[in-house]
Amino acid sequence: MHTEILEKRHALAYLQNIQKQFSYIPRERILQLAERLAMPVSELYAIATFYKALSLTPRGRHMIHVCDGTACHIRGSVRLLDVIKRELDIEPGGTTGDMLFSLEVVNCLGACALGPVMLVDDDYHGGVTADTLPAILAGYRKDVTEGAVK
Repeated sequence: MHTEILEKRHALAYLQNIQKQFSYIPRERILQLAERLAMPVSELYAIATFYKALSLTPRGRHMIHVCDGTACHIRGSVRLLDVIKRELDIEPGGTTGDMLFSLEVVNCLGACALGPVMLVDDDYHGGVTADTLPAILAGYRKDVTEGAVK
């Protein structure tokens, strides 16, 4: 009984692990986890939909977060976002057809001095411009074509 309670307390961590493995949380995994934790499926869905970092729909291999907080906005995050949308043919909340990139706009990444800033996976890129963006994206594309795991 005590172990079951402990596992339920870690439901978010389990969901995060599933997200990391699949780039989203497949329905089948939620059903399996609910059974394992003896927890209602609805509770797991409540957790999965509450946290913006979790997704129930497939995401790209690389997650791009563009900061549009005040400092980044003033320094050109809107232009940066326009370039990303054009380069990748993607809208915020979407995923490229090749499942390589997903795009999200966030209120703050906590790196205001580097603005405009974007986070790709766990990598911060500061002072990004229309001129530097293509090379950054090309680096992530290259990792995939060369088989590197980033």
